[in-house]
Amino acid sequence: VLAMLLSLAACAQPGKMNDTNSQESAYPITVTDHAGRQVVIEKEPQSIVSCYYITSSLLMALGLDEKMVGIEDNPEFRPIYGLSAPHLLELPWVGTAKVLDVEGCAALEPDLVILPLRLKESAEILENLGIDVLLVNPESQTLLVEMIRMVAAATNTWDKGEELIAFLDNQEDFLGQRLSGVTEPKVYLAGNSSLLSTAGDSMYQSDMIRLAGGANVAAEIEDAYWAEIDYEQLLVWDPEYIILASSAKYTVEDVLNDPNLTDCTAV
Repeated sequence: VLAMLLSLAACAQPGKMNDTNSQESAYPITVTDHAGRQVVIEKEPQSIVSCYYITSSLLMALGLDEKMVGIEDNPEFRPIYGLSAPHLLELPWVGTAKVLDVEGCAALEPDLVILPLRLKESAEILENLGIDVLLVNPESQTLLVEMIRMVAAATNTWDKGEELIAFLDNQEDFLGQRLSGVTEPKVYLAGNSSLLSTAGDSMYQSDMIRLAGGANVAAEIEDAYWAEIDYEQLLVWDPEYIILASSAKYTVEDVLNDPNLTDCTAV
């Protein structure tokens, strides 16, 4: 079964390896990233930069945190780093998922840089400097699995990648069984910047709501990033639950005491 899965991954998924029956990456290896770019990696990366908390977390999960030489700005805001890999808090900052410090990143002389898809221009600059770059866009459960396989193939951590995917599959199966037959409540997920910032169906947050047994009231939004709405729209959706991002600049009390939301079911 595993051999079949590996073969299918090679045919249909980004991150395919040259020898799909092997549990090790045979270098040089060609990896297809989420921008459709064919990235040839000549040897196993020994120094890696990530400016995106999702890929930084993935590198930890793959046991590659010791190879990281640069990380996104303000890593102290991610509690999992301090709990699982506190040395990451001492790494040089290289920017954010929106803006990369290209010069600072290049100065670290990494073998591999992993960037979100929206930083495609920065990827081109780094590649012109001879640095391998993978662009990722893990904005759904399917794309998340593709990203894991892509990075695992590039870094010769294929077995750990498959273990992680198996864990995700088991969690999804568990939730599906436990939530079978449950009526989906209407859920509104608010972003860090404001209550009126939310995630549409093109973002991974929407899949998180689905996996948890809810229905994202903002699923009709097609934006690939956080979208701004108004109170009128929120009241039309009338969610049963409002979920705030963990590092929101406002509080539950702010929402409960907002006079604009008096008639909202969640409030």
